[in-house]
Amino acid sequence: MEKLKQRWGINSNLQIIAILIVFAINGSFAAWVTKPAVEFVGLSAETSPAWIFWPARILLIFAIYQTTLPLVGFCFGQFTFFWNFTKRILAKVGFGWLFKEG
Repeated sequence: MEKLKQRWGINSNLQIIAILIVFAINGSFAAWVTKPAVEFVGLSAETSPAWIFWPARILLIFAIYQTTLPLVGFCFGQFTFFWNFTKRILAKVGFGWLFKEG
């Protein structure tokens, strides 16, 4: 637990628990929301080619996950942690320019 607290820059075990709960809730939520979103754009596992359906679904899960992570984190009092986490992840996949100042 101490290594996690140091790595994440947090102070208490309660924060670790809240952060892990947010990751679990948000992962499930993103996967759950993606199904109707993919169907809304006209894709389904039964009628769409797998090489189109699965990459589209994975990209949509990623986008929804990154969008909702700070929001779910806010509900658990961990907005700052998850906002910084989201910015780091998006910077690693090439979207760091979104958060550049000036």
